[in-house]
Amino acid sequence: MYIWLTGILLFAAFAFFAFAQAASARNGAQSAADAAALAAAQSARDELVKGLGDGVVGGDADWLDWLDPEELEGGEAAAAAAALAAENDAAVTEFGGATVAGYPGYAVDIQTNFTVGESIIPGTETKHANAHATAVIEPRCDVPVDADPTKLVTLDCDGELVDIDPEDFDLDDLPDASVLFSVQLAE
Repeated sequence: MYIWLTGILLFAAFAFFAFAQAASARNGAQSAADAAALAAAQSARDELVKGLGDGVVGGDADWLDWLDPEELEGGEAAAAAAALAAENDAAVTEFGGATVAGYPGYAVDIQTNFTVGESIIPGTETKHANAHATAVIEPRCDVPVDADPTKLVTLDCDGELVDIDPEDFDLDDLPDASVLFSVQLAE
């Protein structure tokens, strides 16, 4: 009876270990997905700020539109997501634009390069963890309704006032991207 109970306890311990291995792989996958989605959104946010600065410098009458984008171009976003996934020992399996609560962003699916590992449960040595994450870019600045893009515009960016004067503007006058836009996980 003692040998039988010891065998059951050992089997239960090994089964628990297998589930712990799977949970660890899943957590690693979710961390990689979160990092990849955030990297994509931060890359797109940097492009938004560059477009805003270039629009003001170039005299674009629609430069205020950069502060409330409806969609993102994100030319480097996919590469940024792939790079962060690779740093977390994973690969992007699906990447695309997403809109959550009216904010543009990116959805990323990843698969780990590592498997759950060997255990008493057959087949775990070939199972990879998968995860999904979505990150969005939320504008932080309120543009005055009567703003004239050819004159001084004072933006209220979550309590921080930012002046942009197209007549006397230098790219160094733009605040950090985090002042203009927040990047956050949506799911």
